[in-house]
Amino acid sequence: MPKALPLPPLRLALSFWGIAAAAYLVGFFLRVTPGVLNAELMRDFHLSAAQLGNLASFYFYFYAASQIPTGIANDRFGPKMLIVFGQAVTGGGALLFALAGSFESAAVARALIGLGHGVAWVSLLELSAAWFAPRVFGTMSGLSLALGTLGAVLAQAPLLLLAHAFGWRWVLAAVGVLCLVLSLLAWSFIRNRPEDLGLQGYLPPRRAPSLREVGQGLVAVWTYRNTALLFLAPGGVCGAFLTFTTLWGMPFLVQQRHMPAAQASWVVALMLVAFSAGGVLWGRVTDALRRRKLPYAVGGGMMLAGFAVLVFWPQAPWVLLLAALLLASVGSGSMVVGFAWAKESVPQRLAGTAAGVHNTGVMTGTLVQLPLLGWVLDAFWTGRLVAGVRQYDGAAFQAANGVLLAWIAVSLLCVVLARETHARPLDAAP
Repeated sequence: MPKALPLPPLRLALSFWGIAAAAYLVGFFLRVTPGVLNAELMRDFHLSAAQLGNLASFYFYFYAASQIPTGIANDRFGPKMLIVFGQAVTGGGALLFALAGSFESAAVARALIGLGHGVAWVSLLELSAAWFAPRVFGTMSGLSLALGTLGAVLAQAPLLLLAHAFGWRWVLAAVGVLCLVLSLLAWSFIRNRPEDLGLQGYLPPRRAPSLREVGQGLVAVWTYRNTALLFLAPGGVCGAFLTFTTLWGMPFLVQQRHMPAAQASWVVALMLVAFSAGGVLWGRVTDALRRRKLPYAVGGGMMLAGFAVLVFWPQAPWVLLLAALLLASVGSGSMVVGFAWAKESVPQRLAGTAAGVHNTGVMTGTLVQLPLLGWVLDAFWTGRLVAGVRQYDGAAFQAANGVLLAWIAVSLLCVVLARETHARPLDAAP
């Protein structure tokens, strides 16, 4: 009998994962930088709130548009080439943003960052599935998400300190160079599957779908009721959280609650940590209960309650306001339930397509809300400027947060209307 091939050494698997995870972390860092640098960007590029929202949303436009093509490209080329490509494009975007002299060039830079980082998550999961045993895939997924959140946390107070010490352009230029280094490391070291190094793999061989099959799947997946409902659901449950933490949370805390920028950045960092912890919590709850609708609805209800405080009692005592923000953040983590729920709501041959469609829906709410809230803030602007930066009063922030509250309510209704799968694939459902 032929001798069995050895399994991948853990040290080797962790080294490949580490490069890909670092790429995901850096992209997350760049995603949320407009929130911390909002005053600097408005001053240096002479932006209104609507223009700042549009600038931030260019990342999400291209991130969302890349999700389904990324799944197809992973099947055809493997995660290595996508990580190499993604980091090179992200690095180029960061360097362009650091050099940008106008809104137009900065918008192109944000688009490149979104496109480059858009391939990171799916590629990281693909690499984890190939190099780690199936029994630890969930653990590796959780660690990957936690590292992404760490990138967002580093883009809060630490970024603010570095920007004040060296200037925001130099900081983003250094991050761009780091992205290019990670691209070279991925090209030099990462391998798609253990079989590429003569080792035993964990995944069975599979055939990449043809473009015609992909197109047919994209049409077919929308014939199932849950697809549209679960596409819309994260737009409020997750989108409102991303909109607040990516951009508009800092101005609200600084201008409405008169916090120092450093303190406000730590509040946003705490929200990001709570969101990450909530994702782990809701993932365990939904698997333990073998139910999808109830955990998602409870999390959405927590999100609704937290943002209701921002709208109806924006001057609430500080402890209560912080509790409301953290409650909403933990509740927003329930969006992780949607990934499994969407895949179980269609036949298994369409599960990958459903996951890509759902991931696009996660970002769709944010890319609309970022500029929309800027437009609302500008509509309520009283003309007050401080050091060239527009200042917005309580009525403006109440109206803007009211838009998010309404969006969360619609998303929660979509969750309630979706069909429960009881954690069983559609093919296995009675």
